[in-house]
Amino acid sequence: MQIISDSLRQLTPPPPLNPLISVVIPVYNEEAGLEELFTRLYKALDLMVTELCVRYEVVFVNDGSRDHSAALLAAQFDKRPESTKVVLFNGNFGQHMAIMAGFSYAKGDFIVTLDADLQNPPEEISKIVKQMLDGHDYVGTIRVARKDSHFRRYASKAMNQLRDRITKITMTDQGCMMRGYNRRIVNLMKKSKELNTFIPALGFTYSSNPIEIEINHEERFAGESKYSFYQLIRLNFDLVTGFSVLPLQAFSLIGILLALASATLFIYLIIRRFLIGAEVEGVFTLFALNFFLLGVILFGLGLLGEYVGRIYQQVRKRPRYVVMGVLESDAKE
Repeated sequence: MQIISDSLRQLTPPPPLNPLISVVIPVYNEEAGLEELFTRLYKALDLMVTELCVRYEVVFVNDGSRDHSAALLAAQFDKRPESTKVVLFNGNFGQHMAIMAGFSYAKGDFIVTLDADLQNPPEEISKIVKQMLDGHDYVGTIRVARKDSHFRRYASKAMNQLRDRITKITMTDQGCMMRGYNRRIVNLMKKSKELNTFIPALGFTYSSNPIEIEINHEERFAGESKYSFYQLIRLNFDLVTGFSVLPLQAFSLIGILLALASATLFIYLIIRRFLIGAEVEGVFTLFALNFFLLGVILFGLGLLGEYVGRIYQQVRKRPRYVVMGVLESDAKE
């Protein structure tokens, strides 16, 4: 396995001289923190140009914001048109679809994804770029000293452990969207037509030389998290059902075991009836057992529905997102 991995690294082409870095940032109702984001982001990128001899562009994707985020993004484009693009959705299609749209408009040799809430400092982008310049095609991140609530930290840890057991995807911190991808991986993700996907996991699937690094984490600069408890559950369902059929296989195994247990119980009750005679004791135990079996059946139907629902959404072939307009410079590179 190590020999294959080393061979893949040798086949990976060296990074281009003076590569272009595309920073893709989805934006949804972030007007309170955008000015601070602009200040820190462009300052960090300008410094990175000097240190690493790279170029950069920033691709903002306005995911149907209902506040003044779109106007602020347009104003920033007017200030820095040579290095800024703004993609405007006509509605809210979700963070991952916004990033996929950003991939479509990004021209960089390397692409870094970043949230707009400043919990992942823009100053950390250079760490990711350095790893990609060293030949890594996928750079995962691990948030150090997370500033989230205890509930979110524990829930995230639990979902990381569940994903490790169910899928073949190895990520220490799946909830951090600040990651780096080279152009080859982004092109493969763009070819994927999944309507519900989990971008960090999809990128890891296509990588041949991944690495994880630690990055700092800060409190949200302004506003509140856009992910509700329900949305977090939905996101993890997308991750599990999109990258593994193990839940279906596990439920099939549970069904077999319950069927064997039910058959054994039935045989036992028949024998007991002939040896002891009819009795009413244990009726409520049987009721409890039936309720348990009904719960398992309903859970299985819901799990099956998740997979069928993904097929239903896929076969309709509706567009994953609708772009209302794009602000970009006409100047050629």
